[in-house]
Amino acid sequence: MMPETIKAVFFDMDGVLYDSMPNHEYTWKESFKTIGIDFPAEEAYMNEGRPGFSTIKYAFDKFLHRQATEEDIDKVYGEKTRLMKECPEAPILLGMKELLKYLNENGVKVFVVTGSKQPSLVDKLDAHFGVLKDNIVSGRDVKQGKPHPEPYLIALEKSGMKKDECMVVENAPLGVESAKAAGIYTIAVNTGKLNDQVLLDAGADKLFSNTQLLADELMKIEL
Repeated sequence: MMPETIKAVFFDMDGVLYDSMPNHEYTWKESFKTIGIDFPAEEAYMNEGRPGFSTIKYAFDKFLHRQATEEDIDKVYGEKTRLMKECPEAPILLGMKELLKYLNENGVKVFVVTGSKQPSLVDKLDAHFGVLKDNIVSGRDVKQGKPHPEPYLIALEKSGMKKDECMVVENAPLGVESAKAAGIYTIAVNTGKLNDQVLLDAGADKLFSNTQLLADELMKIEL
């Protein structure tokens, strides 16, 4: 059941706040080409939220049937980083700016929980959504990335709230698994290329087909 009283909402970033997954799909696919891996688009969405080095290890094991060396990891991730810098800026997804403004104005704490380590993260989230540094849990803050519950447990601790006073919004199966393992009510929004059932099988409590529908629904809730 959705929490009766919502005091904090934890948002994933890529594919929830920004339509950035096409950039990640492209850069993963192209960077893996440099070492002979044909990385399917679906894999980018299935592995979203996983730390970059972990995604590379996963791909080497699955497609090359060997362990990735540190040199392999540095080469692939270096190329991905280079390509990401060349990508167009990802647009804000529909309804999300309005939703976060609504939550902030009604006293609900807003956090962003992302596997990203982008140095510009803090400035971007503050400028676009009013999310300050202390309310961001990034890949730099965790030892265990999604699907481990650690990212959301850290956010929960930062919020000072009980689990049944919080909600998570995710778009990726690994993120849903992470949030559910942390014991938090989780909404999935399917902004990518995966079948809805993948997100439901990961444990999502509720599913929306796009962010505008999600925002419209949540802004009806009395806070």
